[in-house]
Amino acid sequence: MNTVKKKKQNNSFLKKLINSYKVVVSNEDTFEERLSFRTNKINIFFTLLVYSTILIAFTISVVFFTEVREMVPGYSSSELLNKAVFLTQKTDSLERELELNNKFYNSIESVLSGKTDQVIYKDTLASNNNYNELNQTTISASYEDSILRRYVEQEDKFNLTKNELVIENKMFFSPIRGEITQKFDPSNSHFAIDVAADIGTAVKSVLDGKVLFSEWSVDTGHVLIIDHGENIISVYKHNSKTLKTQNNFVKAGEVIAYSGNQGNLSTGPHLHFELWKNGTPINPEPLFNFN
Repeated sequence: MNTVKKKKQNNSFLKKLINSYKVVVSNEDTFEERLSFRTNKINIFFTLLVYSTILIAFTISVVFFTEVREMVPGYSSSELLNKAVFLTQKTDSLERELELNNKFYNSIESVLSGKTDQVIYKDTLASNNNYNELNQTTISASYEDSILRRYVEQEDKFNLTKNELVIENKMFFSPIRGEITQKFDPSNSHFAIDVAADIGTAVKSVLDGKVLFSEWSVDTGHVLIIDHGENIISVYKHNSKTLKTQNNFVKAGEVIAYSGNQGNLSTGPHLHFELWKNGTPINPEPLFNFN
């Protein structure tokens, strides 16, 4: 009996799903029939399912493929993403430039302190990095080519044109006035000129710049090194007193120290003045009036 009842109930449920219903749309006032159609519960279910699927797909497409997605909490805007990419690239380039500058300045400091005679040029560091990134095949120069290159480099090492000096149009201030007691002589590792001056004579910055180094050493007394930009560096040694510290900014013609006779390498009251361009010492005498 129970089995028969269950069968009747199941048949009754299926009939309800399959039974057709007439849906009529009529005018509320006149009851005039405007639209009518027949359907069943299964058709209505599938119609609602298809409609819901289309609506959900449309909503997802609008949210994820249009600018509406920027209104979703936690989702970054395209402008913000572009800025993040730009800042990342800029940070990488600045880190790379900072690394090159540190190696360049360390090389200059090593030469000035007498630890080594070899200068690591900034352009060479950059080209070496590019070479490593490209992973190119090494090309060896011939023996004759190496000799010729070495000869030309030695001949032009301290030539102004070799260093691409585009500084003749700058307004230089003479660091000090006095008689030149020792000239620029790279063959004897004297990469400067010595200008005789009484102890306490004002020493001035030749250009605007930033102090890279301000220390005292046994050999050279109080030393100042200033970065003037465009790979131009000036050096002032044997001072009796310095008025600037590291990272100070200075103006052209500003007094930065007082000359002296300090350091074991000093031969009398004078200023030891060096000028560097692109990592190479150059003769400052043609650029300044020391008299």
